[in-house]
Amino acid sequence: MKTFGHWLASPWRRSAIAALAGALPVFAFPAPSLWWFAYVALVPWIVLVRSAPTGKRAAYDGWWGGFGYLVAVHHWLLPSLHVFIFLIAALLGALWAPWGWLVRRFLGGVPGPGRGLAALLVLPSAWLMAELVRSWQGLGGPWGMIGSSQWDVEPALRLASVGGVWLLSFLVVAVNVSVAVLVSVRASRVPAVAGLVATAAATSAAWVWSPRPDVDGRTRIAVVQAGVIDGADARFDREEQLTRKLAGQGVDLIVWGESSVGFDLGDRPDLARRIAALSRETGSDILVNVDARRSDKPGIYKSSVLVGPDGLTGDRYDKMRLVPFGEYVPFRSVLGWATSVGKAAGEDRRRGSQQVVMNVGHGLRVGPMVCFESAFPDMSRHLARDGAELLIAQSATSTFQHSWAPEQHASLAALRAAETGRPMVHATLTGVSAVYDASGHRIGSWLGTSDSASVVYDIPLAHGVTPYARYGDWPVHGALLILAVCCAAEGVRAVRLRRSGPAPHVPPARTVRESPARPGR
Repeated sequence: MKTFGHWLASPWRRSAIAALAGALPVFAFPAPSLWWFAYVALVPWIVLVRSAPTGKRAAYDGWWGGFGYLVAVHHWLLPSLHVFIFLIAALLGALWAPWGWLVRRFLGGVPGPGRGLAALLVLPSAWLMAELVRSWQGLGGPWGMIGSSQWDVEPALRLASVGGVWLLSFLVVAVNVSVAVLVSVRASRVPAVAGLVATAAATSAAWVWSPRPDVDGRTRIAVVQAGVIDGADARFDREEQLTRKLAGQGVDLIVWGESSVGFDLGDRPDLARRIAALSRETGSDILVNVDARRSDKPGIYKSSVLVGPDGLTGDRYDKMRLVPFGEYVPFRSVLGWATSVGKAAGEDRRRGSQQVVMNVGHGLRVGPMVCFESAFPDMSRHLARDGAELLIAQSATSTFQHSWAPEQHASLAALRAAETGRPMVHATLTGVSAVYDASGHRIGSWLGTSDSASVVYDIPLAHGVTPYARYGDWPVHGALLILAVCCAAEGVRAVRLRRSGPAPHVPPARTVRESPARPGR
């Protein structure tokens, strides 16, 4: 009977198993939201990679696992990208090839305590490097970072205030490495247990000593979620109807979702007057989102625009980080044909140049972001440092209503709130709207994908600076330092092996004996 090891001898079978193992963490994210599964989801992948017969095969296992991971956490993009999702995942999956090689290097065979302890630092650091590179907006952004699966876990939110989602990813991977060692390497169980204890100690320390936001005021924010409505005029009419219901409720700001206005308000002063009338009727400024060709400059922009009782206030934020293929096509001259096979943007949107903090009625300072931008920890951190008291993300997920995307997107706001110590409003045109306090705790209930409503949230305001807002992405810098030390140690080890090797065998020189001269004839 053939053993499982013999069955895995086929490169294609092994690659398929690696891809399936890499996809397992998706169940820790919403909608399943099995947050606890994240702490063991990488174990099958790690055990598979450490059994690779060669370093090259381990790198392939890491690559294929990265492919499976990215396809799983972005599966909802299939209606838009079609075959492109597999091509992109195959390219970005290569970021996990070095991680796979390092898994075998530190956990292959029978690692001693030293290698086991080193693995608890090096492997999470290598994982963070893969997440860092693919978090660049041109490569799709930081969607599906494994640490973001912990958005609804109180101790994890405390850790996020200290080191952001990067620290969560590091610790989640470290726990997976410890569990993998416990189940597969008896000789290294002591460092594995030490890793689990260290993770628990770090969480406890963050819980006890990390500063908590100081609550010193409250604000009432209304979210208007129109739902799936075809046509910009019909959508505007529905938003107008829902906004009128907010009159007399003492609201400080009303937030409409992404693309809530499908016309430039400079070209349609009638719409600007209707929004201003709503502002006077409700006694509140209204933050709308315009997705249209600008009248004052060329191109299409997605912009957060503030309207007061007297009309446009002049406060405007143009979206800076666009969704690849959804809002622009990278290298359109080469990849422009993508518009014919998927739902890629027919015309590239234009980018804004800087973030904006707006002053709304009653002295409240808000920092707007648009949709995809709520996935970037640095954007919310910069807004908080610039004085924003409330973070706002305007979003729409009409294309992905029946997938896991709306819940995943809404969950990101909890992490951004915890990281910055500022409450956050995630307001959608369609999808899931949610509001969180400065610690990342949910306020009220979510507005689901089937809702078309306006809801008022009573939000406590907070001040103070979290360690993450103050020191930034220090877990990433620490991971870079760990990997630099690892590379230096590997270089020293290679030099020592070369010097201590046996001297090459040199055969003795052969003596050439001259034959006596023959007498001439």
